[in-house]
Amino acid sequence: MVKRERTLRICPVGHRYYKSTDCGTCPKCEQANKPSEGFLSRLSSPACNALLNAGITELAQLADYTEKEILKLHGIGPATLPTLKHALAEKGLDFKS
Repeated sequence: MVKRERTLRICPVGHRYYKSTDCGTCPKCEQANKPSEGFLSRLSSPACNALLNAGITELAQLADYTEKEILKLHGIGPATLPTLKHALAEKGLDFKS
């Protein structure tokens, strides 16, 4: 495995951060944009962004998908499913069969 050098980046807002990947996402801006309440606030930034990019902002919308469909979203992994299942169960919902 080749270790990539971390390079200094500066986002449009002016935050300075180091990254070793081509991802241009500023971690400070991501943290500031993370929802502070609701089920999305319980998720990692990649998982939250995956759902937002798919247009899923409410639990009722999430219940319209199967687990398999949600796992296909870039940023959602198996570790995210228990959090999503728990949030759905709190509202009496579940993934589509």
